[in-house]
Amino acid sequence: MIASLRPIFLIVGMLIATLGGAMFLPALADYFSDNDDWEVFAFTGSLALLIGLGLYSGARGTSQGMSTRQAFVMTTAVWVALVTFGSIPYLLSGAVPTFTDAFFESMSGLTTTGSTVITNLDSQPPGILLWRGIQQWLGGLGIIVMAVAVLPMLQIGGMQLFKIEAFDTAEKIMPRATQISGVLTLVFIIITAICSIAYFFAGMSLFDAIIHAMTTVATGGFSTKDASMGYFESHSIHMISVTFMIMGSIPFILYVQATRGQPEKLWENTQVQTFFAILAGCTLIAFLLNTPIEGETTQTRIVEALFNVTSVVTGTGYSSTDYGQWAPGANAFFFAIMFIGGCAGSTSCGIKIFRFQILFETVKQHLKRIFYPNGIFVMRFNGAHVDDGVSTAVMNFFAVYFLLFGIFAILLNLTGLDFLTSMSAAGTAISNVGPGLGSTIGPASTFQELNDTAKWILSAAMLVGRLELFTVLVLFMPRFWKA
Repeated sequence: MIASLRPIFLIVGMLIATLGGAMFLPALADYFSDNDDWEVFAFTGSLALLIGLGLYSGARGTSQGMSTRQAFVMTTAVWVALVTFGSIPYLLSGAVPTFTDAFFESMSGLTTTGSTVITNLDSQPPGILLWRGIQQWLGGLGIIVMAVAVLPMLQIGGMQLFKIEAFDTAEKIMPRATQISGVLTLVFIIITAICSIAYFFAGMSLFDAIIHAMTTVATGGFSTKDASMGYFESHSIHMISVTFMIMGSIPFILYVQATRGQPEKLWENTQVQTFFAILAGCTLIAFLLNTPIEGETTQTRIVEALFNVTSVVTGTGYSSTDYGQWAPGANAFFFAIMFIGGCAGSTSCGIKIFRFQILFETVKQHLKRIFYPNGIFVMRFNGAHVDDGVSTAVMNFFAVYFLLFGIFAILLNLTGLDFLTSMSAAGTAISNVGPGLGSTIGPASTFQELNDTAKWILSAAMLVGRLELFTVLVLFMPRFWKA
């Protein structure tokens, strides 16, 4: 049994140690700001390094192979372990009063959800603000690697469409993932650096620019301000944010291909084309719902519509205004689009564009078979043949997604939350969007007022949603643990 866990300990230990090393950055930020919280980050970072390296050293020498069962366990174990260690600085620094709040904040950060229980962000020490940004940045990078290396191999929700030759089998994950993650990390760093420079020249302080760049490219949405992006009141900053939220929602493997002399892959990809078409259509609807107020220009309404739609569709969760106060129907509209998500293989969340494409193709194929029972119709995605297994996986994903959404909403309602808060909280958590709807958890509020039971339910929903449902659910099946 222990031997079968060694590859898992190896990966978990390595990533815990990486997280621990990252904690020394906010420690430095607090130290040079004369804030005593640097001791919290230094202690927690040392603890994480010690435990992480201990697990890694104990598992070294193991075979580089990993079974499919081990890959399932490893994926969930990594996220739970990193969230747990990442929550310690929040609690020890006093940024939040309870471990429940600390765990919720850490889960929201690493899953790039963006929901927060921390109030008075404007007055928080730099270390905590930087740590929130680092968590989302690392979470976004981890999601990309997971989407490229792990989920296609595990055939989760139709992700086998994106299987790369290097990851045909589980046994190839550990050596191959190291190689490709290096390239993806470099691309991720370059895009983040360009974003931070753009924010800085648009008027942000260097500190704000770096943190917002990390949370923008990771489509996470954590901000250094209570008013989120609305604090800056700058069309330039909002449009920069839109640009990089979109970049974070496009498959990162396409950027790698572009650097290798295939830039046409970016605009020829049907998933990307559909993503832009959905953004354009939703922005038009949002513009019509954005009731003009006295003195507000058409340009401002367009920017607000584009910014908030992009933020919600991509699952970033920034806000520039309380769109819940727009025309009747705005709440229903933003509730609906929070489920969409960006492209597979990106930092974005939600159901993902490709699944809507497969859904459309499946329905179209079914209708053709009704009219032409003897006809032969081939389903295609991005020019390639799609077998029935992919279609079935996507249909199952939709069914389980909305079943779980309903279950989480009911559980939240049973904790005492009203209908709107329960529904939007369940939706924003399982879709990893960030803000909900209404006065309690809307874009102008935080999740601090929710009871502890609701926060644990939402933490579970964020994890399940981020790991594409089945990666977690399969662990609760007795058959999974049988030899």
